[in-house]
Amino acid sequence: MAALGSPARTLRGLLRELRYLSAATGRPYRDTAAYRYLVKAFRAHRVTSEKLCRAQHELHFQAATYLCLLRSIREHVALHQEFHGKGERSVEESAGLVGLTLPHQPGGKGWEP
Repeated sequence: MAALGSPARTLRGLLRELRYLSAATGRPYRDTAAYRYLVKAFRAHRVTSEKLCRAQHELHFQAATYLCLLRSIREHVALHQEFHGKGERSVEESAGLVGLTLPHQPGGKGWEP
């Protein structure tokens, strides 16, 4: 993680990931304990008049790290579902999986002039 960005952007990203997770369960994400905890923690660690607020920066770094973890897990699951082995595939299916097409013979298989 090169730059953290703003805490509001990190919170919005975390809430977006909660929405993705709650879509699978069918429960509204605002009814979860994770939502209540995140909002409470971000409200408790708002920027104060102090020049250096270590607790606020620590929370932001941990939240950004957790956001990276949640996003990576979601993307990993999507890739795993797309490319997971489903047993033996035909040559045409394997070529299509990587974006290739096989050449077509005019008369079909075993065609001779």
